[in-house]
Amino acid sequence: MLSTEGPARTNYHVPVQMPRTRYARAPDGISIAYQVTGDGPLDLVMVKGYLSHLEMDWENPAYVRMVQRLGSFARVIAFDKRGVGMSDAVDELPTLEQRMDDVRVVCDEVGSERAVLFGMSEGGMMCILFAATYPERTHSLILYGAMARATEAPDYPWAAPREAIMEAAQVLNEHWGEGAVAEIFTPSIADEPGVREAVGAYERHAASPRAAQKLHDMFLDMDVRDVLPSVRVPTLVLHRRGDRVVNIRAGRWLASQIADARMVELDGIDHEVSAGDTDAIVDEIQEFVTGSREAAEPDRVLATVMFTDIVDSSRRASELGDTRWLAMLERHDAVVRHELERHRGREVKTTGDGFLATFDGPARAIRCALAITREAARVGTPVRVGLHTGEIELRGDDVAGIGVHIAARVSAVAGESEIVVSRTVKDLVVGSGIAFDPRGTHELKGIEDTWELFAVRDP
Repeated sequence: MLSTEGPARTNYHVPVQMPRTRYARAPDGISIAYQVTGDGPLDLVMVKGYLSHLEMDWENPAYVRMVQRLGSFARVIAFDKRGVGMSDAVDELPTLEQRMDDVRVVCDEVGSERAVLFGMSEGGMMCILFAATYPERTHSLILYGAMARATEAPDYPWAAPREAIMEAAQVLNEHWGEGAVAEIFTPSIADEPGVREAVGAYERHAASPRAAQKLHDMFLDMDVRDVLPSVRVPTLVLHRRGDRVVNIRAGRWLASQIADARMVELDGIDHEVSAGDTDAIVDEIQEFVTGSREAAEPDRVLATVMFTDIVDSSRRASELGDTRWLAMLERHDAVVRHELERHRGREVKTTGDGFLATFDGPARAIRCALAITREAARVGTPVRVGLHTGEIELRGDDVAGIGVHIAARVSAVAGESEIVVSRTVKDLVVGSGIAFDPRGTHELKGIEDTWELFAVRDP
């Protein structure tokens, strides 16, 4: 058995040890990369959609949190399907049966005799086939954002037509590695600083453009509708109502065709499981497989959230070259951290070319933002800043919730060396001497209603 030692990763400031990546050999000699984490009494096998990369997943704090929560009540087994991520590349398109056998190979390798199968998106089809073929090895079946057939048919009208999927795949292939899929798979966060870059890196690591095209070609012919009546294990179907990749009607139909399946419709518009409210997904899984869910709610507090972003960072990096740009970026980061400390702000994370921070007072946040914009311009990295005051969730050293999303959207409206705030912030600093200029009413992507925004006037 081959293995690679997993380096320590971080969930912002909390050290997280990535599990060791190992390899299981399929009967045809293909090596399947897998990881095992958690020490719960149940085995849970995660089968992701058409793309995956075991070690890149640990760069995503939301994924890490999800796996850590799953690992509190299960031994979590994750793997890259053949032809994807860290598993062996393949010359021929794998059949669904071959991919299902890879699940069995990994389970055998880790000594799992009976497991919960957690199939996401296209990975749900593999899990359906496995559960029907090996019911004695399947504790239960969980399907998230899944479908029974890839393309539209007269008796399956809620999928996209084959031609439309082929055209979309061609466009994505031409822009592979640029993070274009973020707009479809993670729309709630697609415009947040650093997201497209992170998604683009994930694409490049998970599959080459040619391999990605092969995966799309295979997906077009997948159909497990005839297998559904043969699934006789407890089944939970989870689907977000606004999923832009797989219509929720596909999930509803799926649940209706599996005996005694339980359907849970979730709020949200993201297809990617680690975007949006992942806690709601884990809550449902935990209750389904253990009979109870975590009682503790995330801590909620009122805070002023700040997003900063270097304007035209990609262009500046290209003009300066790597060495000069990294030196300038270090000066920028030092400036921001100095001002955050001086104004009692808390750094939550960096976004590559910006920061997410929180404050316990909006006036202090504005004064910090003013200092940052002045100093950042002085060192040659002008920034835009967005501020919003609202309720946020504290998740360890991370923050989440609608207040964070609003601040991110507000920052996207700001121009160079400009600080834009929501009306909430403006109203809370009345009497502070801080002046504002109206920036009009805006629709913030993914946020309900319209929002009045204001630019802070530099005194």
